[in-house]
Amino acid sequence: MTSSPSLKATRKEWIGLAVIALPCMVYAMDLTVLNLALPAISAQLNPSSSQLLWIIDIYGFLVAGLLITMGTLGDRIGRRKLLLIGAAAFGVASAIAAFSDSAGMLIAMRALLGIAGATLAPSTMSLIRNMFHDEHERQFAIGVWIASFSLGSAIGPLVGGVLLQFFWWGSVFLVAVPVMLLLLVLGPVLLPEYRDPDAGRIDPPSVAQSLFAVLAMIYGLKQIAQHGASWAAAAIIAAGFAVGVAFVRRQRRLPYPLLDLNLFMRPAFSAAIAAYALSCLAMFGVYIFITQYLQLVLGLDPLRAGLVTVPWALGFVTGSLLAPRLARRVPPLSIFVGGLLAAAAGFLMVLLADRPYGLEAIMAGLIVMSLGMAPVFTIGNEMIITSAPPQRAGSASAISETSAEFSGALGIAVFGSMGTMIYRSGLSAGMPDGIPAQVAEAASSTLGAAVAAAHALPTPLADAMLAVARGAFVDALQLSAAVGAVLTLCAAVAAACILRGGSARAQALRDDAA
Repeated sequence: MTSSPSLKATRKEWIGLAVIALPCMVYAMDLTVLNLALPAISAQLNPSSSQLLWIIDIYGFLVAGLLITMGTLGDRIGRRKLLLIGAAAFGVASAIAAFSDSAGMLIAMRALLGIAGATLAPSTMSLIRNMFHDEHERQFAIGVWIASFSLGSAIGPLVGGVLLQFFWWGSVFLVAVPVMLLLLVLGPVLLPEYRDPDAGRIDPPSVAQSLFAVLAMIYGLKQIAQHGASWAAAAIIAAGFAVGVAFVRRQRRLPYPLLDLNLFMRPAFSAAIAAYALSCLAMFGVYIFITQYLQLVLGLDPLRAGLVTVPWALGFVTGSLLAPRLARRVPPLSIFVGGLLAAAAGFLMVLLADRPYGLEAIMAGLIVMSLGMAPVFTIGNEMIITSAPPQRAGSASAISETSAEFSGALGIAVFGSMGTMIYRSGLSAGMPDGIPAQVAEAASSTLGAAVAAAHALPTPLADAMLAVARGAFVDALQLSAAVGAVLTLCAAVAAACILRGGSARAQALRDDAA
């Protein structure tokens, strides 16, 4: 089927796409760019251990907690308006954060960055629906949108490393300022405005419930990932789940809800969300082991380890940009199933990490994984925003991003806890004789702790303990990769069942109408 020339985007829309892709890249960079600056921040601001964790986590917490609210708010007040407000706040907070003179001030600015960052993803993706009306052009535009996030995540540590080589730690925040200024200047000219003319008012209790539910569950999962399972973390997660249930019940009674539950009745929307969430669960869960494997097992320095993961990001960029061409020849069901099967094969390649060519196997697995997942993410997000009514596109894109954030946190917590149990069990079973009890206990927490504890031992004992510790860690990595492959296969089955069921129901309705 050919598209009408009137549907084709003009140069204005394509330049506008470039303008909104840049802040998306910066948004993703802010999730990773700070990691290399932590030693310098610790030396200058002297944060406590608790403050240091909040400096790292508060940004992602508030992004995840406010995505649904910001997506719906954009539908009400205008998506371009909300994007520009968020860009202005992001730029100001970045500039202030760069010159913070206390840990508390930096935490406050990172919190403001999280609030502002929550406006970027849902506003930009929902604007793409208004800018690109041709199906294939819209798919390509979403591919660029996905690629910008992948590229930002990949180059964050590299950009941070280069800046810290020549400037002070605050320079990692200043990268965002010119990008947001560019958006503020060109956005009003290049980007269309859209709002739901029939939108009701924002329901404050719903905002509070959604924020508490998401924050509590993600915080509890992070506590489990960092410190192991505990009753306190379980209680926090249970409280978040209970409030989440109350939130869902409240949405059913509202005439214009914060979360439109009717969206989940659409097969294309549900299939895309299921595939996106399960894929992110597997990907984030395995990736945390891979980054540690590169540095603590293979002994790569942070820069070389970062370079090893660049092909993974480039695979996402390439797969995202090629997905629209694939979609012209292959139906969505085949793209979902084929892409997820390829991703599962990538996870299985990680099982070769204990071989002499483990590094090559990891790199190949990451590339296959990203090339398989990228079309699923691109076509899936296109299905999400087009299956929703135009006036709910912001809310739909926010649900997509929230599912990704929550699944990522769940993957880190579940896979991290599972991997820790495997690591401790393997280390305990193979611990060499002669290791002091205090050193053995310290080594049992993480592989990084084992590497640090080995410095207190004579070289032969240290080498023997590290060999066992690294072997136990590789066992944990391999099990995580196997579980990741199974989850990805489950995502393929779920997407196929939902899409086929939706097609069958649609055909039955057509038959009844005939």
